[in-house]
Amino acid sequence: MGKIRLTKEFRFEMAHALWNYDGLCKNIHGHSYILAVTVIGEPIADENNVKLGMVMDFGDLKRIVHEEIVDRLDHCIVINKKAPSEQLLSLPQMSDRHELVDYQPTCENMLFDFADRIKHRLPENIQLFSLKLNETANSYAEWFASDNE
Repeated sequence: MGKIRLTKEFRFEMAHALWNYDGLCKNIHGHSYILAVTVIGEPIADENNVKLGMVMDFGDLKRIVHEEIVDRLDHCIVINKKAPSEQLLSLPQMSDRHELVDYQPTCENMLFDFADRIKHRLPENIQLFSLKLNETANSYAEWFASDNE
């Protein structure tokens, strides 16, 4: 047999602001993100395995991505730790869900973070092949394992 790629799509709403940026994205704003996660592996050939014929159970991939990314970031505001955000994050109720990150929360940098989080959770025989993160309907960034080896 050969290798097969599986892709599962995830959607979440998230706000961010780009610290020390010279454009409109320096302001807090939100996006309806679409994340496509593609893994690669060989379908299970063991006749006694309940996952016979699967590279990976889509439900297992869904659980990993939800635990590492979607459940953490959905309806969250993400801000660079370098930004002076104390006042913003002290607003009652409006900043309960926030994430301070060690990087500028651009689409590109989030993909590096997502790839690291997902790779470490995949079964031994499955590799992360690519990620695609749509920030808007017509703007996205992509991460490929082959570009990052």
